[in-house]
Amino acid sequence: MHATLEPQLLLRSTPRRSHGGRIMAQVQGTVHRELSIGELSERSGVSASALHFYERNGLISAERTAGNQRRYARETLRRVAFIKTSQRVGLPLKDIREALESLPNGRTPTKRDWSRLSLRWRKELDERIAALQHLRNDLDGCIGCGCLSLKSCTLQNPSDELGVGGAGAQRWNQPD
Repeated sequence: MHATLEPQLLLRSTPRRSHGGRIMAQVQGTVHRELSIGELSERSGVSASALHFYERNGLISAERTAGNQRRYARETLRRVAFIKTSQRVGLPLKDIREALESLPNGRTPTKRDWSRLSLRWRKELDERIAALQHLRNDLDGCIGCGCLSLKSCTLQNPSDELGVGGAGAQRWNQPD
């Protein structure tokens, strides 16, 4: 059975209203039924358990029906897309939540919001890219044995800096 997918154009919504016992959202003059968790999962490509996780962590929110079923406003699709894209570039959920909370009245991010927020994240992403390039370039010299007192380890122990502390691994975390 294939679900009919409605276009996601013009996702700006006005306050929700009840229509015949069903939760509805008005999108630029047209009334649309809000999405169940299954519909949101199918449309967004995110599992229902992940959507529950996002909700528990304040990234998305749902209304509840009289039968205690979750119903999501249609703009939640854009919010989930924002979360997925942010995760894809390596941002932790804490930063994503802070970004969403910075929007007025919990509104859904727009293209302009993404541009503004991505500028904030650019420096951190550039630093990660540089660290990964360094790792890639020096990877062939790493034997991966955990012995950080080797003079030839350019990744964890350049110039045998840790050799003064004795043999074997001297630290567990990444160097500063």
